[in-house]
Amino acid sequence: MEFYDVVKNRKSIKKFKNTPVNPEKLDRMINASMMSPSWKNKTSYKFILVDEKKELMQISKAIMNKDNLAAQSIIDAPMTAVIVADPDASGEVEDKEYYLVDSAIAMEHFILAATNEGYGTCWIAAINEDIIKTALAIPQNYKVVAITPIGEIAESKEHYDKKDVKDFVFSNTWDNAYTK
Repeated sequence: MEFYDVVKNRKSIKKFKNTPVNPEKLDRMINASMMSPSWKNKTSYKFILVDEKKELMQISKAIMNKDNLAAQSIIDAPMTAVIVADPDASGEVEDKEYYLVDSAIAMEHFILAATNEGYGTCWIAAINEDIIKTALAIPQNYKVVAITPIGEIAESKEHYDKKDVKDFVFSNTWDNAYTK
């Protein structure tokens, strides 16, 4: 798939087939995330790939959404990726904690690679961190940044409407809308 097609085809998927994730495709997804940039190349994040039903059930209980779709997606998908980071292994500049940025970039690389491999994902960050840390025996110095179910897509879903560039992109100054 061409890069812009990958970006265009990425959607937040919450319904999955229970087909196991292909190991070769998973390796490519992992390698894509490992190529992501990080502040001063410190790579403060780590991934935990969860495919055991017991742990997936526990993780699903950590979802803090108003509906049950995200929690159910964790149960239904064959795998969930959890990205954690050690804040002390990264940097902070003017109150910007770079472990969050680095983790987000790595997770985005992973999600785009999953899209390229034909899998659906859904970035989930509204979580109870303590539940996930307990379920996966994550050391206390690590922060759970985000999770995503991964699997073959079992729903047809349209992408959200494209945002109007003039409302979000400016040229040179704040009040000068970028035009094509």
